Amino acid sequence: MKNKKFMFLGALSALFAVSLTFNATLFAKETTAATTADKPSTEASRLQALAKFTKVLSIVERYNVDDLTIEELMDKALKGMMTNLDAHSNYLDSKSFESLKVQTNGEFGGLGITVGMKDGALTVIAPLEGTPADKAGLKSGDIILKINDKSTLGMSLDEAVSIMRGKKGDPIDITIVRTGEPKPLDIHIIRDIIKIESVYAKTIGDNILYIRVTSFDKKVVEGVTKALKKNEAHAKGIILDLRNNPGGLLDQAVGLVDIFVDEGQIVSQKGRDTRENETYSAHPQNTLSKAPLVVLVNGGSASASEIVSGALQDHKRAVIVGTKTFGKGSVQVILPITQTDAIKLTVARYYLPSGRTIQAVGVTPDIKVLAGSVDTVENKFALKEADLKKHLESELEKVDGKKKEDVEEDEDDKTIITEKQLTEDIQLKEGTDIMKALIIVKG
Repeated sequence: MKNKKFMFLGALSALFAVSLTFNATLFAKETTAATTADKPSTEASRLQALAKFTKVLSIVERYNVDDLTIEELMDKALKGMMTNLDAHSNYLDSKSFESLKVQTNGEFGGLGITVGMKDGALTVIAPLEGTPADKAGLKSGDIILKINDKSTLGMSLDEAVSIMRGKKGDPIDITIVRTGEPKPLDIHIIRDIIKIESVYAKTIGDNILYIRVTSFDKKVVEGVTKALKKNEAHAKGIILDLRNNPGGLLDQAVGLVDIFVDEGQIVSQKGRDTRENETYSAHPQNTLSKAPLVVLVNGGSASASEIVSGALQDHKRAVIVGTKTFGKGSVQVILPITQTDAIKLTVARYYLPSGRTIQAVGVTPDIKVLAGSVDTVENKFALKEADLKKHLESELEKVDGKKKEDVEEDEDDKTIITEKQLTEDIQLKEGTDIMKALIIVKG
């Protein structure tokens, strides 16, 4: 009896276990089926998202306190989507698109300032040299808080640029926040026609060539080539100044590096679409100079300037001096949507020869030197021979071979950089001292 009882209980247990197993299997199948059914396809997901957008659009159109047309709502929706992608993408309505074409193709009245979005704030990348913004005292790193009493919070980059552009002679007031200043500064600027000389050259001492590139327009490679050939007989070292250079054309940046590097990769760009991928390399036939090279950069050096300084640094072709660059290493294209509208879209990012990115990182100089002047202390108690003998101008001419007027003219000579100018610019002074050491070592 006991054996039969245990056999009966065992049979019941086995049956119960089978039932549990069957139910578990059935539940698992139902769960899998439900999960599969709940997981929409890509196409269904797109339809759901579009349905949600249409529903929200319909609600806003019907109940919003302001009576906005469907076209106005769509423009706002597109602007919101594009500006939330990244700091450089944007939707260009007919007015913005036309303004961009004017800026690209012709002269325009403005401030001569390059701005960008940094940490959500409208930030001065660099004032272009000799422009109204430069003369008014705007500096790289200034945050623009207001434009003509209109807050820039939530304002798109293109909208801000459009407001700052205007007719020659028209005034504009800008409120900025500057590091080290206890309160915001109000700056009054008069707009002017913006014409910039992108390349100019000077000499430092007898054997150093100083080349300043203010922006990468279509004449940079031509201008630098001309300066090198003109000074090739005596220039034993070159200082390339890219400070406050906001960038420009990629082909000019590549061409400038190619002048100093004879082989290897200069820069590559990579995007989600493989058709946007591109690699740019140096060619021996384009190399013009193998002289020692120092490159000056700062927080206003962006985009093309960062490609040049970063590539030369990776190739160990130059010593980079100054402060960390801006960190703008993305590629934007203008894609027309209609005849009057377009979008500006980030399609790729730049990568330096070592594989590192520039975007939001920038280029760190080999030798960090903050901007400022050189502290000099003159010993007023030291008696000089000229003071003791009270040389006359005629005596100075005999000794120095120059009249006093000639000495003063040297100070204003636009083709040279004087000792006084070096003491007023500690980054340039440091770069010059490094170059002198490089020339000695190479010699």
